[in-house]
Amino acid sequence: MAQSLVFDTSNSLANLTRPDFPILLQTNDEGKPLVYLDHAATSQKPYQVLEALRYYYSYSNANVHRGAHQLSNRATEAFESAREITARFIGATNSSEIVFTRNATEAINLMAHSWGNFNLKEGDEILLTVMEHHSNLIPWQILAARNNCILRHVGITDDGELDIEDFKKQLNERTKIVSMVHISNVLGCINPIHEISLLAHKVGALILVDACQSLAHLPIDVNKLQIDALVGSSHKLCGPTGVGFLWARENILDCMPPFLGGGEMIQDVFLNYSTWSKLPHKFEAGTPPIGEAIGMGAAINYLQYIGLIRIRDYEKKLTKLLFDQLSSIDGLTFLGPTPLKQPNRAALASFSIQDIHANDIAALLDTSAICIRSGHHCTQPLHRYYGITASARASLSFTTTIEEINFFIEELTETIKFFRKYK
Repeated sequence: MAQSLVFDTSNSLANLTRPDFPILLQTNDEGKPLVYLDHAATSQKPYQVLEALRYYYSYSNANVHRGAHQLSNRATEAFESAREITARFIGATNSSEIVFTRNATEAINLMAHSWGNFNLKEGDEILLTVMEHHSNLIPWQILAARNNCILRHVGITDDGELDIEDFKKQLNERTKIVSMVHISNVLGCINPIHEISLLAHKVGALILVDACQSLAHLPIDVNKLQIDALVGSSHKLCGPTGVGFLWARENILDCMPPFLGGGEMIQDVFLNYSTWSKLPHKFEAGTPPIGEAIGMGAAINYLQYIGLIRIRDYEKKLTKLLFDQLSSIDGLTFLGPTPLKQPNRAALASFSIQDIHANDIAALLDTSAICIRSGHHCTQPLHRYYGITASARASLSFTTTIEEINFFIEELTETIKFFRKYK
């Protein structure tokens, strides 16, 4: 394998941000610097987020909304401030439209169970895509089986983009909801959400957007997109695990029954019946993820301080470099559009190497302290579409350096040579 490098991060956005991320400053047992290229799976956490968590648990730890003492008041203020930060982050006009959940998966389940179970009937159609993460497939599969609904799936083009013509063909007056990823975690394509929203609304369908892969990489405004619901996940936003959110328009949430029952989501409880709290609390049963939500708020503030447009522009340059260098490797096949086809595509590259399993590639790269993803990335139907069981994925962020990409390509080339030597 090639020799390890000391990465020069001068004159880049990474130079300004990497010192904030303690995990990125470490080396492996052999003294090789960590090269983290798995940001699409989970982001790393800056000191600002770690400090927000430490401060809350050190000085404000209490349950929210329930106490008259100063700790509870401070915790409640910080918790609800995180809700307001999240609402502003996505362009929502009302923070009561933000429902905190454990993760984006729970947020989609909330919509499928609460809205879907009480609005969809036999013969109604749910329109998804073949590129969806399992978390945006399985909840709708369960709902369709329970209510005898019909699932439809929009295909992709030869370039690995959403087939908009297929979408138009499958959308019809029986379609009640379109649930779609904004950016594919494998293909890296950005779907034309605004266009899709307008088409969906023409037939009276709602549109829900899985924005997990887009929120930390480009500005999003739910009103400009004209969508009805959106889900996000803290741990992909430089925030802690254990919290995500659902945003939906107030008129939609008002008509939805509670997802879970218990404390916090009630107004009055009697032995035989109860009444529900106002939005958003009727969907937040039990003690919420207080510290985690506060940490997510700190993460969003951090991203906005850097600037989403600045992040997007920097990552765009890195993505072009990554694809240019990967393109020179013999036997490598991309999944999804190249930057030449879709210049604003996501900062990740999924690929397969002829006759070499993705897991073997990732395992050998790990010996050089390079972290990439391998497997089906929770998109088994998409991988079946391509006729493969697994792919390798390198995903970037604003902390990634040019030197890291060069080193990754060096080591990947050596890894491929090693495996081909023994074929």
